[in-house]
Amino acid sequence: MTVAQNIDTHPLSPIEHLLDLAAEDMKSVDIIIRERMQSPVGMIPDLAEHLVEAGGKRLRPLLTIACAHLCGYSGDDHYKLAAAVEFIHSATLLHDDVVDTSAKRRGKKTANLIWGNAPSILVGDFLFARAFNLMVETGSLDALEILSNASSIIAEGEVQQLAALGDISMSKDDYLSVISAKTAALFAAASEVSAVIAGQEPPVREALKTYGLELGIAFQLVDDALDYGGFETALGKSIGDDFREGKMSYPVIHAYQNAAQKGDEQQIGFWHKTMRDNQQAETDLEQAISLLRAQGALDATLDKARSHSQKAIQALDIFEDGPWKSALTELAAFVVDRVH
Repeated sequence: MTVAQNIDTHPLSPIEHLLDLAAEDMKSVDIIIRERMQSPVGMIPDLAEHLVEAGGKRLRPLLTIACAHLCGYSGDDHYKLAAAVEFIHSATLLHDDVVDTSAKRRGKKTANLIWGNAPSILVGDFLFARAFNLMVETGSLDALEILSNASSIIAEGEVQQLAALGDISMSKDDYLSVISAKTAALFAAASEVSAVIAGQEPPVREALKTYGLELGIAFQLVDDALDYGGFETALGKSIGDDFREGKMSYPVIHAYQNAAQKGDEQQIGFWHKTMRDNQQAETDLEQAISLLRAQGALDATLDKARSHSQKAIQALDIFEDGPWKSALTELAAFVVDRVH
């Protein structure tokens, strides 16, 4: 088997280990999340609850908690910042599902499919506002700056991706720039913000920022591969969504560039028709997967993800050995190795 086909759900997987270490902290974060998503406007908590109950490991707020412990932080502000990170992430999911006209999120119907596009966008705005409320309550201008900058970068990344739909000439570097913004920026901010509230020096802040950024890039690259080579249970959304939406992702860019270098007019024509012109037949997804495998595009994507995972692990060298460093190191490896 040459590419990921499933996700490791073993209870002792690294992410479960990290969740176990942070169990009490995450209970406190969960209380804040559920308190702050309440509103006298009934549709707001109903829609927000739907997204919360859809599951997910809450990886981004978990990073904030873990990195706070890694930095020796002993206060309570990391709970509010972790909740703010989750609200930012949830808001972007609501907005993304409207933009992408998605029908499934984490195995459940998306909020926009149930309530409509306008409520999804507006509740996303509400969650963004709640996130900023929580940031302000910590009294840390540096934390506010980090997370607000990340919010801006995420939005820019989403617009970049939207503008690049069907752009068959997109380079790998340009694509990595997009996912660094739309996905990895929040991973980076979620990690760095803990060093700030712990009063750590700039080298520590930079190390955690790098850890989060590289982890986020690896995470997105694995999702790119899974979209063409995994199960819906592994991905949490429908297989082939990126293809149907005309999104240029790392595997497609790799396969198209290979075909162009070889002068393979048949493959070039296929990608022009399906991605650039968005003319797709029922069997085109199956053919796309076949071409990606034949070109080694899925394996190349996972190799690239593994490279960024290793950079994340190396960023932790500045910290002394201990349970939290070990857990974060295991997590970075697991992001890629979760597939088998």
